Amino acid sequence: MTPSPTARLGAAARAAARSRLWRVVLALVLVLAALGGWWLSATGSPGYPRGETGFATGVQRGVYDRYGQLLQEHVAGAMPGVRLRLDNSQGSLDNLERVTSGRDDFAIATADSVAKYSGPGKDRLRAIARLYDDYLQLVVPADSPVQRTADLKGLRVGVGQSLSGVNLVTRRLLAAAALDPDKDIRPSMLGVGDAADQLQAGKLDAFFWSGGLPTSALTDLSEHFRIKFVPLGDLAEIVHQVEGGGTDAYRAATIPSNTYPKAGPTEPVATVAVPNLLVTRDDVDTGLVQGMTRAVIDSRDRIGSQVHAAQLVDLRTAVYTDPLPLHEGARRYYRSVKP
Repeated sequence: MTPSPTARLGAAARAAARSRLWRVVLALVLVLAALGGWWLSATGSPGYPRGETGFATGVQRGVYDRYGQLLQEHVAGAMPGVRLRLDNSQGSLDNLERVTSGRDDFAIATADSVAKYSGPGKDRLRAIARLYDDYLQLVVPADSPVQRTADLKGLRVGVGQSLSGVNLVTRRLLAAAALDPDKDIRPSMLGVGDAADQLQAGKLDAFFWSGGLPTSALTDLSEHFRIKFVPLGDLAEIVHQVEGGGTDAYRAATIPSNTYPKAGPTEPVATVAVPNLLVTRDDVDTGLVQGMTRAVIDSRDRIGSQVHAAQLVDLRTAVYTDPLPLHEGARRYYRSVKP
């Protein structure tokens, strides 16, 4: 039966209405999708430039080196498109020069090194987070007669490389013990790995190291060669008062007795500690720094399972980065996770 003209007209009207309805629904879906994408962009991971960015660590077999390796692995998954290039260095002062010169965008440096640094571009340095504390460790053979820092007079002593935080605090500690670092000892500017090898070979009588606890190079040394740690606590207050450098960088601390199970003494060792900061420059992309800050905090447990010092990275203390102000990207991250 052929539909009447009236029925055909009604069907056409209903089809047109459905077509208009679908067009409205489709438009609404597109608008909501766009709004959803904007919302995710605003509240989720920020945009950042893709590509390679340099991260200055420290000497091989040191804590900075291992921390950098593990952070690199985390960033590869957490920040797609960002390749973190690790650059070994002499240590803190070298790292600050690398960042201010633009050779690297990120680095780890001790707070006393930041306060001491006076190179070009110092005013452009910014902080991302306070990480963990370095502990100064004076290592000697187990049968050494050295009982305190003053006993090092005339001996062959590893004092860290010239641009390292180790060298900076070692010179200050020696001066606090009334020893001229250049005249009263026979200094060797060595990284922790080389210093450990030379102590075991009998080419050094002692060496200083400033690093997180435990340091793998010292753990390895203690497993093949009998060593002990000389207390430094008697110098902590002197260094804090005289060499603070405008910051409360140094504090009295204790190396727990189980840090190096095969080394002596068996009781805790008094020493000096200094905070580590993750640093960058003021012109490094805000989104990149925000993402890096998130990566540092989110990777704490994973990195801390292998670098025990990193277990101390914490949101409550990460923002205390004296003597450096926070980078705007880091500030945005901390604001976004503030309870």
